[in-house]
Amino acid sequence: MDHNTSRESGSFSVSSQAAVSSQAAVSLQAAVAAAVRIEDNVTHNRFDLFVADELIGILGYRDADDGAIAFMHTVVIEDFGDRGWAGVLVRGALNTARDRGWRIVPICTYVRRYLARNPEFLDLTV
Repeated sequence: MDHNTSRESGSFSVSSQAAVSSQAAVSLQAAVAAAVRIEDNVTHNRFDLFVADELIGILGYRDADDGAIAFMHTVVIEDFGDRGWAGVLVRGALNTARDRGWRIVPICTYVRRYLARNPEFLDLTV
């Protein structure tokens, strides 16, 4: 098959196929972003991660003695494990902490590892 045939033949060039693939990837990312939300569930002292309205993860927190917020534990349901959702949840919680002016104490080992890999959030820690 000749990938460089003209548009009149209904075929795309290789570069056109790459552009379509790139556009599809952007559309997929936008759809995923629209289907994902993180909410601060203050009643239960946790951040909830929803994907397409299904609760798939939580990050529990509590007040620390020094006025900071302790990030206690991060849990993602097994069916969604090993896909990066815990990182999405932790990043969202850290962004919320920054927006609110919170100082955090990373008790959760996953949050500690996340902070080690993402030093741009270290200024939030006590």
